[in-house]
Amino acid sequence: MRKRKLKQEKTEVENNQIEELNQKKDKPKRTINGISIWRILAYFIIYSIAGYLIETIYGIITKGVWESRQSFLYGPFCGIYGLGAVIMIVCLHKFPRKFNTLFIGGFIVGSIVEYVVSFLGEMLLGVKWWDYSGMPLNINGRICVYFSVFWGFLGIYLIASLNPRVDRMINWIKSKFKTYKALKTFVMTVFILLIIDCISTGFAIEFFLVRMIVKNDLQVSNKELVMEQYDKIYGNEKLSDFIYQFWGDKKMIRTFPNLKISDKEGNIIYMDSLLDIQPYYLKVHDRNNKNNEEVEADIRGE
Repeated sequence: MRKRKLKQEKTEVENNQIEELNQKKDKPKRTINGISIWRILAYFIIYSIAGYLIETIYGIITKGVWESRQSFLYGPFCGIYGLGAVIMIVCLHKFPRKFNTLFIGGFIVGSIVEYVVSFLGEMLLGVKWWDYSGMPLNINGRICVYFSVFWGFLGIYLIASLNPRVDRMINWIKSKFKTYKALKTFVMTVFILLIIDCISTGFAIEFFLVRMIVKNDLQVSNKELVMEQYDKIYGNEKLSDFIYQFWGDKKMIRTFPNLKISDKEGNIIYMDSLLDIQPYYLKVHDRNNKNNEEVEADIRGE
């Protein structure tokens, strides 16, 4: 057993030495806190996809439906996970074994990212991505201690365990490309497409909310401005046809099933409640019926 352990340790040391040599050989000129720009972009792409998968599974477990949990109109990307992971890695990667530092750093960084994303979504698009108002120790419904603690533990797992594996995967992928430049080109191309997707999403959400506010006579604080926007946007026949063809109600509700806004009295209005459109792709199990059966069983004393 001891010989096997020593052999494994020797192999790991050799692999680390090889990796260090490769990093020195391909050492990039532009870095952020010691990490190359292209690798940071690769992190964003990988963790955005991972976040989408996590959120999708969470939705199936908690709501019983397979619904869209993506941040953008096209592609399986949940941007807040990618952004949060990138910022954590850049800030904390030099403390791989200092778990207290990682927890505090994850707690703070994750909370800041979550608050800023929520704030910008509401200020720029008038959208509430999430609302923690009903949870204890929350700040403006944007962050709460429960999820901030989650971010703290995620910081430990991310830096100490998960990201080293992701780095090895990236290095393996890099070895499959003929040149270092080819890999950078691929990552940059995907990231540029993500930027285009993000910009398109911003316009699509704005056009959709303007349409929903006017057609449903929702009493929002900036109603007059929204009416003017509606006339400009949907008064243009070509633009209106394009919007309805590619960003119609079904596309928007299916892609963003939890999209909501606040009226001038502070009431939260879910967009799917205003349309007779199924907001999910597939119902996996009936969560409500399961809960009702459990309640009835408790009443019967079973």
